[in-house]
Amino acid sequence: MAKNVIFVESPAKAKTINKYLGKDYIVEPTIGHLTNLPKTQLGIDIENGFTPKFNVIRGKADTIKRIKQLAKKSEKIYIATDPDREGEAIAQDIADAINSKKDSKIYRVLFTEITKKAVNEAIKNPLVIDEHMVSSQRARRVMDRIIGYKISPFLWNTVFEPNSSVLSAGRVQSVALRMICDREDEIDRFIITEYWSIIGDFGTESNDELTAKLVEISGKIIKIQPKPIMNEEDWNLFNQNYYAIPNEEIANDIVNRIKSKNNFIIKDISRKEMSKNPAPPFITSSLQAEASRKLRFNSKKTMQVAQGLYEGVDLGKEGITGLITYMRTDSTRVSSDIVEESRAFINSTFGNEYVPKLPRVFAQKGKKNVQDAHEAIRPTSMKYTPEFVSQFLNEDQKKLYDLIWKRFIASQMEAAKLEITTITIEADEFKFRTNGTVVVFNGFMSIYEEETEQLKDEEEESNIPKGLNKEQMLKLIDIFKNQHFTKPPARFSESTLIKELESNGIGRPSTYALIVSTLMERNYVEQNDRRFVPTSLGKKVNNILVKSFPDILSINFTAQMEEELDLIANGETEYLDVLNDFYIPFSKALEHVNATTEKIKCDKCGADMELKLGRFGRFLACTAYPECKNIISPKDLIEKEEPEYTGETCPECGGRLVYRKGKFGKFIGCEKYPECNYIEKIKNDTGITCPKCGEGMVVGRRSKRGKFFYGCSRYPDCDYVSWTKPDVNSNKE
Repeated sequence: MAKNVIFVESPAKAKTINKYLGKDYIVEPTIGHLTNLPKTQLGIDIENGFTPKFNVIRGKADTIKRIKQLAKKSEKIYIATDPDREGEAIAQDIADAINSKKDSKIYRVLFTEITKKAVNEAIKNPLVIDEHMVSSQRARRVMDRIIGYKISPFLWNTVFEPNSSVLSAGRVQSVALRMICDREDEIDRFIITEYWSIIGDFGTESNDELTAKLVEISGKIIKIQPKPIMNEEDWNLFNQNYYAIPNEEIANDIVNRIKSKNNFIIKDISRKEMSKNPAPPFITSSLQAEASRKLRFNSKKTMQVAQGLYEGVDLGKEGITGLITYMRTDSTRVSSDIVEESRAFINSTFGNEYVPKLPRVFAQKGKKNVQDAHEAIRPTSMKYTPEFVSQFLNEDQKKLYDLIWKRFIASQMEAAKLEITTITIEADEFKFRTNGTVVVFNGFMSIYEEETEQLKDEEEESNIPKGLNKEQMLKLIDIFKNQHFTKPPARFSESTLIKELESNGIGRPSTYALIVSTLMERNYVEQNDRRFVPTSLGKKVNNILVKSFPDILSINFTAQMEEELDLIANGETEYLDVLNDFYIPFSKALEHVNATTEKIKCDKCGADMELKLGRFGRFLACTAYPECKNIISPKDLIEKEEPEYTGETCPECGGRLVYRKGKFGKFIGCEKYPECNYIEKIKNDTGITCPKCGEGMVVGRRSKRGKFFYGCSRYPDCDYVSWTKPDVNSNKE
């Protein structure tokens, strides 16, 4: 029998650790939590210090029995669950299962990376279970349970949707839904404004060409006209400083005036050097965001793939090896050992000029209570290059590891050096400007560049010919006018939503993937072009929650609670104080809602009705049960919604055509169904000419897996496809 036992969460992690420790150790997986709050009751004694009542999870009795047997026969017991609050709570579950009292044989070990060196060092320097971290996790769990248990039934009794038996509210989930709905409201309120830009092509005597944009007329900066203009005073103030080109008539007048000029001159040439620094190594949120943009991984998939890389991959002769550090972190700190190793790698691979004089250290900008117990997400060794490990990884692992590797290497490389040239061209009252950027030294950009979802600046850069001089005369080759329309704020993608949550202090590294997946599973949001759109159910739920609990489910209150949970973890405040800070305002809000919400009355005895969940779905039951056994189907209370008409008539019976939803999505049908069975597909024509063949039209389609994309209407004669809608304003007129 082995002398020592180590408890971990997953079999894969157990297998990797067992390889490093040998026959003196048994490494036993527990497969996650052992206990949980009960499903059918609140499970929290609010009156007695918010004491949670944890029950053994169904199916875990045998696991607990095995834990006790191994612990009894071992000299030392090491608990090596994940190095975060959730892992610390599981460690406490294991310790409680072994012995309710403190056992001197029990040690806590943290593996921020699963390599031979890290595992052996952790075993040599064991810790004790962090009671503050456990309290923080328990407080989060209690908060979430109270909100879910108290508010979800309120939603059930308020939102009568035939197929919405999974309605729920969550402390963080509901705030994320609010963000998505608020953004949709901004889009709905947005007033589109037409504007025009004017672009000139200029030539030199040596036939070099450059393109510049009109930026000023008579000393006034060209700017989009604010719409609506509030009053005459506002308009006069705008008109004093800015010049608007709001329609084609004004654009044509300006173009004709410019064409009459023949005195175009380079009025100014300015050059400045700029250093561009690399982004820090990944933390959980930035990894999820970048994997979404570059690899099209959702956050759940990103974390699953990263978990496999962390727990260990079989590298043939190398054996099972953890390839990255722990993937749930919000710290950009990295160890001095790996920094020196990476600098040596950069020197040998790229050259000494790519190695900065001093190692890079990244500050945590604008973040409070960063969990700095372990490092940023990085490779465990420079030995394991993407090329070295490629043959041992599946396709998803290859892509994600390559992303993590390159981001980390780039973070320790020299800055890129850029030269930005700005040229100003004038002819009387007209001023044109163009910019050009030349990479003088590519630095970290030789291996990695961060992607963003920001819209490109309208003032596109152009290739600037060499040898241009100040006061040099130019000739106007051509002039173009382009029509544009202002765009509403973009809907959240998965990456921008995670970034917004993080920047507002909502949620933590371990929760982002769950927040997104929960919103999708509850049918509160759906994705269109990989961006979140609230469903009618999501809007309805959000409106009710915001109206009923405006402060409790606000960004500020939720962020404040996150900060207080961090303070518990750091030992700076107490469990009971934080729960009181949360529950006192929550209970008052709940009391007010219950007192002011109109109750559904039993049509037999007059008592209140409440919604319950049974074998066949939800139903309304009388609260006077068992004296009154009246039940009502929620469907009986749903008022039929006014159908959405298309504005066209049915070609078969002359009835009005309406939009309907079916098994395979939305379609158009006759309002007289079932008497008239006429149906037709919704046309997905975008009105955009195919950019490849120039003959067909760009239409929306769905792949076999249900993913939306754009293709040519002439398929298969034209094979143009795109995941994003083409921009009709991207070309010159």
